[in-house]
Order: sequence, then C-alpha cells, then structure tokens
Amino acid sequence: MYSENPKINNQISIWLITMFWIISAMIVVGGLTRLTDSGLSITQWQLFSGFLPPLNNSEWIMYFDLYKEIPEFKLQNYDMTMEEFKVIFWWEWAHRFMGRLIGIGFLIPLLYFTFKIKFKKLINLYFIFALICFQGFIGWYMVSSGLIDRVDVSHFRLSLHLLIAFIILSLIFWNYLKIKVKKNFQNTINIVFPVTFLILVFLQISIGAFVSGMDAGKIYNSWPLMGTSIFPNDNSYSNLFKLSAFSDPSLVQFIHRKLAYFIGLFYLYLIINIYKNKKIDLYQSVNILGFFIALQIILGIFTLLYGAQILIASMHQISSIFLVASCIYFLFINTKSNLLPSD
Repeated sequence: MYSENPKINNQISIWLITMFWIISAMIVVGGLTRLTDSGLSITQWQLFSGFLPPLNNSEWIMYFDLYKEIPEFKLQNYDMTMEEFKVIFWWEWAHRFMGRLIGIGFLIPLLYFTFKIKFKKLINLYFIFALICFQGFIGWYMVSSGLIDRVDVSHFRLSLHLLIAFIILSLIFWNYLKIKVKKNFQNTINIVFPVTFLILVFLQISIGAFVSGMDAGKIYNSWPLMGTSIFPNDNSYSNLFKLSAFSDPSLVQFIHRKLAYFIGLFYLYLIINIYKNKKIDLYQSVNILGFFIALQIILGIFTLLYGAQILIASMHQISSIFLVASCIYFLFINTKSNLLPSD
C-alpha cells in the first residue's frame, strides 16, 4: 500500500492500470511499425519539435528528403512515392507520439501523488519513470543504427528496446497488484520456479525480437519441421555454439522454436506439481498462465506458417503482453510482497 487513505490508493491503481494499457498499445504499435518497415521513416531525434506531424506540403517534402538520404531509401525503397512515404511515416510518428504521451501521462500524476504521499513511498514509481525516459534514449539508439550503413535497425538494439518495454510494463503491473491483490496466499511453491519461468519468457521475447529484426519468420515457413528436417539444412549444429548464431536468421528461428517447447514443458512440470500437491491457491493463476502459453505457441506456429503475415504476427505480439502479465501475477502471488506493511 502507498497510503492509509483508500481513496488515494484507488486513484493510484486506476492510474497504473491505465498506464499498463497505454504501454501495451505502445508495444503493439511498435510491433506494427517494425512489421511495416516504418521505423526509419523519421531520421531525426525531435524531442519537442516532433510532437506535431507535418502540417503543410513543404514539411512533408523536408521529411521525405531526409529519408532519401539513408540507405533504406537508396538501396531498397528508391522508387517510393510521397504517398507511400506518408504511410510508413504515420506509423513511426504514432509510435513516437505515444512515447511522449506515456512520459507525460506518467510524470504528471506522479508529481500529484508526491504531494499527497511521502516521497520515499513512491521511489519505485520514480524508478519506473526513469526507465521510461531511458527507453526514449534506447529507441533513438535503435533507430540510429539503421541510418548510416544498414537498410534496417540492429536486431540487438531492437531486442533491447522491446525488453525494456516489457520490464516497464511488468513493474507497473506489479505495483498495481500490490494495491489490488489483498488475499493472503499461503499455499505457494518455491519462488525459484516462477522467477525462472519469467526469465525464460523474457529470454524468449528477446529472441523473438531477433526473429522480427532479421525477418527470420519469413523463412522456413513450415511446422513442426524446418523445411524437411528438424534442424535447418542451410546450417550445422556447430554454429549454434558461436556468438554469430544470434545473427543467423535460420538459427535464430530454430532457437526461438525450441525455447518455446522448453517453456511449454517447464509449464507442464509446474502445473503437474501444483495439482499433485494440491496448491489450491495457485489453481486460478496457473490455469490462466497455461491458457496464454498455449495461445502464444499456437499463434507463433501460425505466424510461421503464414510467413509473418502482419495481422497474425501482431496477434502473436499482443498475446505475449497477456502472457507476461500472467507470469507477473503468478510470480506475485508466490511472494510475500503483497503482504508487506507500508512504512
């Protein structure tokens, strides 16, 4: 609890869950920005001046001329028209606009609650705000990697950008649960298991960003085999043990597939253990977790089969948001953090 005043706590919870959904939407728009190859359409870092979109034809021409200077246009989109440029521009502008909205939407209520509550009780929320600001820097760090000698952004920087977004989302949801979940869960499992499971899901999200960043979902569009075999026939097993494996599209897709299976098997171990030992307090959370794991795997398979078609690929990312939230809830009720008294 942040305050002894139930009204203040309720206001904080409403604010946090609102931010949760706005950031979720931001992640979805970010994914669509990547899927539509729109991320490099704005080639400058404009913290304030970029708040408004182009308002006249001369401004549109200025943005388009700047885009024409980068390799993506010169080598890949050299025949792009102004109307086609506007399509990719709006995706990137919307993504950046939402980033600004999130920053403002988090800071103003945070300052308001600071006047209502002791500052030290809100330090964790100020840390989240610092991460939101840092995320803006990482976003530009990612974009800048595609402006000089590449036709796309670094998949490593893309992965870092996405991972930080999910960390921010998780921390916000965790703080929301601290207010809203009051039940004393005693019949729990060792905290190592939900923590390990969450780490595996975050790792899978990072590898998924590699797949997206290298368009690795557009190759080997078959399942359960990759073409005619389990292992991609354009590679060798020895390459899996090299750092270059994370820059090889076929190996990255292979790792992403196998890690999904491992997570699925780990979940089966958890649910069997929970039901076998009659951990009744965990039945609901582990069932919700299982639903979103199954949904995520199914959507992942369809994303592959349809060559990362935009709608299905976006649904795959949307389901990952719910999967992470269910992981956070599962972890939360296996800790005592929801029982700690306020200072």
